[in-house]
Amino acid sequence: MCTHTPHCPSASSPAAEAARVVASHPEQGWSLLCNGVLLFEDTGELLPDGRVIAPRRLTAV
Repeated sequence: MCTHTPHCPSASSPAAEAARVVASHPEQGWSLLCNGVLLFEDTGELLPDGRVIAPRRLTAV
């Protein structure tokens, strides 16, 4: 999906969240990255192949 240079990390890369935002809807709590990842404000992700990455919540110490 990424057409700019340098190319963004792929959706399967550990750095996938570093891709550019192509659509942002903060009122709905999500952004679409150019690698096809849907990034949610709770840090959860939906990958282009349909896999779900659970939110990464910090625990209180």
